[in-house]
Parts: sequence; C-alpha cells; structure tokens
Amino acid sequence: MIDRLERIAKRHRVVVDEMARPEVATDHGKFSELAKELRDIEPLVQGYENYRKLQKQIEDDEELLRDGDHDLAELAKQELPELRQKLAELESSLRYMLLPDDPVDQRNAVMEIRAGTGGEEASLFVADLYQMYTRYFVRAGLKSEVLNSSPTELGGFKEIIFLVAGDDAYGTLKFEGGVHRVQRVPVTESSGRLHTSAASVAVLPEAEEIEVHVDPKDLRIDVFRSSGHGGQHVNTTDSAVRITHIPTGIVATCQDEKSQYKNKAKAMKVLQARILQKVRQESEEKTTEQRRSLVGHGDRSEKIRTYNFPQNRLTDHRIGLTLYRLDSILNGDLDEVIEALRTADKQERLEEVPS
Repeated sequence: MIDRLERIAKRHRVVVDEMARPEVATDHGKFSELAKELRDIEPLVQGYENYRKLQKQIEDDEELLRDGDHDLAELAKQELPELRQKLAELESSLRYMLLPDDPVDQRNAVMEIRAGTGGEEASLFVADLYQMYTRYFVRAGLKSEVLNSSPTELGGFKEIIFLVAGDDAYGTLKFEGGVHRVQRVPVTESSGRLHTSAASVAVLPEAEEIEVHVDPKDLRIDVFRSSGHGGQHVNTTDSAVRITHIPTGIVATCQDEKSQYKNKAKAMKVLQARILQKVRQESEEKTTEQRRSLVGHGDRSEKIRTYNFPQNRLTDHRIGLTLYRLDSILNGDLDEVIEALRTADKQERLEEVPS
C-alpha cells in the first residue's frame, strides 16, 4: 500500500508542476485533463500526508516512553492508544480509496425497465420507476434519451429503454439492476386491496465500437409499422426497426422515432450494449468463479428492492437498508440509496484484499 501511495504522491507533484507550465496553462484540453487527474488523486495524497504525520507522532511518543522524563513519558503513554486507533482507521480508509473501479464505470449507461408480474399495475410501476430515475438524473447532472418504449393506455409502459449520459453514469447506476417490487393499492383495483407487482431493471454499459465489432453480415434487420395504443403512437410508414444479431440471438427494437434511420441507430446502440454485457459475463465466468457480491450483479431475476406505499417505505434487501421516505425517493432523492450500495460493494471488495 505504501509503495502505491508513494507513486501517487510523486505523480501528484509532477501534475502540479505540469499545470504550472505556461504552454500547458494555455492548452485547454491538456489543462482540463491534468486538472481532472489532480482532483482524482488529491484525497489520496492528503490522506497519505496525514498518515505519515500520525506515524511520526507515534514514533516520537514511543521515543519519549523509552528516553523521556517521567511527565512527558506519562503524556505519551496516554496519547498513544488514540493515535494508533486513528492510524488504523486512516489505513483502512486509504485501502478503501485505493480499490480500483471497474474501467467501464465512467461510461454512459443503457437502462431497460420492463413490466413483470402484476398486469397493468406493473406497467404503471415501470412509469413510476422511469420518472424516479429521470428526476434523479436532473439532481445528479446526468442526461437521458429514450431509445425505445411500449406505452400502455393508462399511461404506463410495458417496456422503456433509455440512454443515460454523463460522468460515471454506469458506475452510479449499475446496482439498480434486478427486480423491483411495489406494494400498494393500485388505481386499477376497485376493492382497495393491497397489491404486489414487479418490474425488472437492467443496466448495461454503453459499448464502444472498437470493442464490439458487429459484422453487418451477422445482422437481420426487419422494418415494420410502429404500434402503440393509438393516436400519435402509430405511424403509417414502416419506420420501426428490429435488429437481430444472428450469432447470439440478441434482439433490439426501436420504434420511437418517425425516421427509420434514427430508429436503426438507436436499436444498434442497444444491441451493442447487450452484446458487450454478454461478452463481459462470459469473460468473467471463464477467468474466475463469478463473485456473488453483497449487492449482486444486476441480474433481472434477483429481487433487490421493495417499494411499500402504505408505510412510505423503501427496503433494499441486498444491504438491509430501510428508509421511511418513499415519497422523496420517488421524487428523485436516490443519493443515499445509491451511495450505500456503492459503499457496500467497496467494503466487500476491501475484505477480499489481503492486509
């Protein structure tokens, strides 16, 4: 750990010197790149400086215990346990910060929400989840774009797929994948009984063309008229596009745009993301026994969260987190939930790292 921190501290000094050079200060691209690197490593460098100061204090107190006069030795004896405790806590914090992030965490994300059990109520829940996420994106400085949707007559969605763009989009959202369950009295229920329904969420990193090469000969592209519940949702031309990747059987469809060209481009984006996810999963399974982490892997079959309306309660079953402010969460206040999931994942990975 110390060797890594020394290298980072050295790099910090190099970056500071580079940014002070006149030719770099006038190069906006280079300066921004260095500034971002500096922001990323600054907490580690500051933590390492504090770590060295604590080590020096402990060494000085230990020397006083051996060679100091009685009064100073007594003070050192009283101070040492607290200093050692602080050092241990800081060392744990530094190990935590040194944990590597997934290289794809910085990517944009493709999110897919689909209605599960519960009929029309499940479709309405999909719309609620989509609204929750879009409100959160505004708070987090992320942008979203719908790639495909299948609306229902009551204002829900059988399925909605959208791209989320911004810094650390995938890393922020990747633990949202799984089955989300809602418990409430649905608007479709005349007797007022509590009803349970579900929606599945998948979160995929956006694929880069250089890593997912799709041979056009491996694609089957079908065009058809878009369907919906009437009105503006139905086109009179064959603008909807369905793309099938023949080798894997993966399918992506888009019908939201009136332009066949735009629908094709959006469908390809979803297709590439799904292919990348498949490749990543197969690679993990080949190289190591897949780690079943505390917060899961975004498996759509895994029930991860319950939204209980009568109790105004949200429970994330993976980490045992329960919050009694469902109303504010559905309004986009997801920060505490997302941060708790990311912290739990890092903590588990930290326990797997040798001391």
